[in-house]
Amino acid sequence: MMFATPGRAQAVRQKNWTLPFFLIAIAAACWFAQPARADLWNTGYYAGYQQDTMVASNLDFSALSHIIHFSIIPNTDGSLNTSGNGLSASHSSDLITRAHAAGKKVLVCVGGAGSGAGFEGATTNANRAKFITNLINFMSSRGYDGIDVDWEPLLQADANQYTNFIIGLRTNLNGFVQPKFLTAAAGAYSDYRDPVNAEYQLFASLQTNFDQINIMTYDLSGPYAGWVTWFNSPLYDDGYHFPSTGGLLPSVDGAVNNFISSGVAPYRLGIGVAFYGYVWTGGSGTVPAGGVTIPRQSWTTNAPTVTTPSYANIINSYYASNQYHWDTNAQAAYLGKTNSPAFISYDDERTCQVKVSYARNRGLGGVMIWELSLDFFPAQTGAQRAPLLDALKQSLATPGLTEIQLQGKGLQLSFNSLPLSLYRVMWTSNIVDGSWNTLSNNVNGTGGILRISDPNPPIDPQRFYRVKTPP
Repeated sequence: MMFATPGRAQAVRQKNWTLPFFLIAIAAACWFAQPARADLWNTGYYAGYQQDTMVASNLDFSALSHIIHFSIIPNTDGSLNTSGNGLSASHSSDLITRAHAAGKKVLVCVGGAGSGAGFEGATTNANRAKFITNLINFMSSRGYDGIDVDWEPLLQADANQYTNFIIGLRTNLNGFVQPKFLTAAAGAYSDYRDPVNAEYQLFASLQTNFDQINIMTYDLSGPYAGWVTWFNSPLYDDGYHFPSTGGLLPSVDGAVNNFISSGVAPYRLGIGVAFYGYVWTGGSGTVPAGGVTIPRQSWTTNAPTVTTPSYANIINSYYASNQYHWDTNAQAAYLGKTNSPAFISYDDERTCQVKVSYARNRGLGGVMIWELSLDFFPAQTGAQRAPLLDALKQSLATPGLTEIQLQGKGLQLSFNSLPLSLYRVMWTSNIVDGSWNTLSNNVNGTGGILRISDPNPPIDPQRFYRVKTPP
């Protein structure tokens, strides 16, 4: 810690890895600031089949807490298909070497969309032990730090096999000198063939086995019978009901509420950030007429068609500033194209901000990305960049450093904020005893600079301030 001599204020930056807030200490005319640590996990899926296009050296490991290498595929006899998604030995080595050099953990994913039948065969009583042994051997021989289970679809009929598999896998992972991670990708909603609470109750019963339960809060819409145009990954349902059934439209918040109300601890949950979007086109008998261009739009005859391009493709091929909209009720971005009618739903930089705020406000464990390569703009299109990952990195570091200025006899604190965020500004003259006083509470973030005044000058030999985010 460095204190300035009278009349020469200096700022000393120090890292604080134990508290999800930063501190400002004032002594006479001097102060220092500490940046907030990343209080949420930021787990990113990285597909082996994209690794030759977006090589591991292009990943910003400083923006991530964990990387999940996608994926090996379960065979029904308990053996592993390790080549179908590009998880070659060289791909594993390159990713793990670079991640470990950056101090990050890498897990290997088993499963993916449509893997349910493979898991059902691999986790029978006859095959389960062999399957677990194969997974453990693959993980340890390649140097991974754990396993991510992505059983899709996970049906109520699979509950017993899933339970026995997860408990057995956790037991084996705990057998290492340095226990390995076990995470799960969980559907946002139970399968349409099952009771509505089936999946949530299953994860509630198994939650202590997982280090992270990452909810796949995307693919929350589609051109299905009785539906309307809706967002891929909206934060809220807007209180909007299906015209056909009266049920609420799906949302991130709806899924989170279902998990928590079923007994899953919030800090075990992560919410998904989609690095891709939905492009809706066509639709006969739409209201208003002319093809789909806006959310909550219905059709009467032919359903619209939907494609799922990457974020990079959306920006390069579809984006126009005069067609961009932010839906404040759903907290979601979209493009409404009228010249060539289309409704395009996607997560953008602002979405990243509000999802980080939401995770903090709800006391969740973190956020999860599908999938890192979809945000990548290679150098040949200009400066190499990954704007969504950058936005998450910046959001997780906010409020970060602050400034403090004399304001008459008082002080003014200024710090960066996120939209939808809540902050509490506190002070103490004795940081050791942990007794804090509230200066301002439930201060709403704007996405810009917040300024909080302390009208009482610091008469103590030193005074500390902190800006705290929920919980």
